[in-house]
Amino acid sequence: MRQHRLADYAAKSEQSRGRAHEEPYKDTRLAYERDRDRIIHCAAFRRLEYKTQVFVNHEGDYYRTRLTHSLEVAQIARGIARSLRLNEDLVEALALSHDLGHTPFGHTGEEVLNRLMKDHGGFEHNRQSLRIVTLLEQRYPDFDGLNLSWETREGIIKHSSDYDGAGSEALRDYEPRQRPHLEAQLIDLADEIAYNNHDIDDGLKAGYIKLEDLCQVELWQQTWARVGEKFPGLDQRRQVLQTISYLISELIHDLVMTTSNNIEALNIQSPAEVRRQPQNLVSFSPQMQQLNRQLKKFLYQKLYRHYKVERMRVKAERFLTLLFENYASHPSLLPEKYQQRFAVYGTERVICDYIASMTDRYAQDEYKRLYEPFERA
Repeated sequence: MRQHRLADYAAKSEQSRGRAHEEPYKDTRLAYERDRDRIIHCAAFRRLEYKTQVFVNHEGDYYRTRLTHSLEVAQIARGIARSLRLNEDLVEALALSHDLGHTPFGHTGEEVLNRLMKDHGGFEHNRQSLRIVTLLEQRYPDFDGLNLSWETREGIIKHSSDYDGAGSEALRDYEPRQRPHLEAQLIDLADEIAYNNHDIDDGLKAGYIKLEDLCQVELWQQTWARVGEKFPGLDQRRQVLQTISYLISELIHDLVMTTSNNIEALNIQSPAEVRRQPQNLVSFSPQMQQLNRQLKKFLYQKLYRHYKVERMRVKAERFLTLLFENYASHPSLLPEKYQQRFAVYGTERVICDYIASMTDRYAQDEYKRLYEPFERA
């Protein structure tokens, strides 16, 4: 019954292209509900709890991890989907799975593995996410992977941001010349809304960002002033949190209005019409894009390149490189279940899978086990 409330241009479970493997079901959940539930229960999702956004796990329990970030993206994305009458189950599945393939230590880990794997197919986290859900998760009796719906797999491999580029080979089975459905398109910007705003919160808490510098950013300054007018006399910490909340709402509102206008202007009536468009329909307005770029530039300069973040980045690069090189020289150091995959996928790819699956904490512990003589092996 819920499917009938969706817009004509929304993705619908009964129109799914199905799964790679036929299987009997024990209940009547819709296709994308089942996908979401399988993602939540998989091991790769649980490991996101100890994978880094900006601050490494040992720096404090307060800071966001890949898991809390994914939950925030899901919350934002579902609100957008509801406003646009899109399929919330598919949106939630994509939001919760969009970071499954990330390495320990954020984008530093991805860059390191891509460099080390340059002669063996490289590394890119969207490709790794797809590899996890189609191959590496081993939970079911008749197939490897999670056997997700085609649309969910397409949304995973076509997730994009400033950092991503899955490559044409990975896209081959997912219509690389066509746009993904709207549910997948909105994940990109929900992801951006989430990480921009929670990085402000974490950066201020850590003292890496100063409020007086942030107030030079137009989008922040406008929202800060509006919150101050609405709640005069509010203490600074609450005003910061309310400004972040209002900023998220403003970005969501702009995205929903702009996307609705795009859909109406092009008279989009079906998912097929969405897919044929030359560019994504889900977008911010030009004015908001400009303001958001200014905010992203500020975060890049003041937070992501802060000297303390840089110090951790250099350390992470060093010991991930050492781990990879040590495993490559001595493959027998890997757990037996990984060694059994060497003949199928190649030694380097299996080593890459192993390192990519590590949490920050596990990678640090593994480094100590291999290089500190008095640490238990």
